[in-house]
Amino acid sequence: MPENRPIIGLSPRLLRNPPAELGFRGKTLLYLEQSVADWVMSQDAIPLMIPTVIRDTVTTEFKLPVSVYAHRLDGLILQGGADIHPSCYGETPKYPEYATDVIRDRFEMELLSAFIAAGKPVLGICRGMQLINVLFGGSLHQDLVLASAAEHPHVVKEAEEEYRHGLQIVPDSWFSKMHDGLLEAQVNSIHHQGICRLGEGLSVEAYSLDGVIEAIRHDDHAFVAGVQWHPEFHNDRFPGLLSPLPLMRAFIDQAIRRKNDDIRT
Repeated sequence: MPENRPIIGLSPRLLRNPPAELGFRGKTLLYLEQSVADWVMSQDAIPLMIPTVIRDTVTTEFKLPVSVYAHRLDGLILQGGADIHPSCYGETPKYPEYATDVIRDRFEMELLSAFIAAGKPVLGICRGMQLINVLFGGSLHQDLVLASAAEHPHVVKEAEEEYRHGLQIVPDSWFSKMHDGLLEAQVNSIHHQGICRLGEGLSVEAYSLDGVIEAIRHDDHAFVAGVQWHPEFHNDRFPGLLSPLPLMRAFIDQAIRRKNDDIRT
């Protein structure tokens, strides 16, 4: 087993009020979607779910600072999940029926800030991309269709990850070069929110065919990037979708470089 194999932290999804048959009545579960772990392991890296240290229950005397995670781990992946609460970007909820989780928002914002400060690579998936945008002062459309920011829905509940749309990649961009100059592709689509105001220092790497921002990257950091689709679901079931391997390979390569820098110093 290679000694320099990077350890990648994955932010947890939170499940509150789990079904009674699971046997955790009144508890909050932290979980990791299997496909994300498989995607990380495809590049010979070790995935590790990061337990949240911000709770909405009784506070214990012990509180592990998120900086410890950023120091010990070699990179961070932010999973998808519930909408980011509009208060995080200075707005009030327009559609209270959409699920949000302020506790998760607070934790992931701290986690994201710590990894960026430590110079570790960060990759955001769907909600994770939106969180990166919010951290750098951007905002979100709380509903793409209702805000007239998209011509058609970007999520079909009955189809889940089988729903897809076209992707237009910005020519000569970092993302295009990663895919050998590719300019068009197909990706899945499982979101109803999207970037409105782009955060400071961020560049757009790809759009959907109706103009929704689908990939971003920060210009001043070695690897702080996000995609709006779910690359972890781009597997053998969907051979026509954009390969997820170049993105993960670039992320892991940067994690290894950063890890080796720490070893040398």
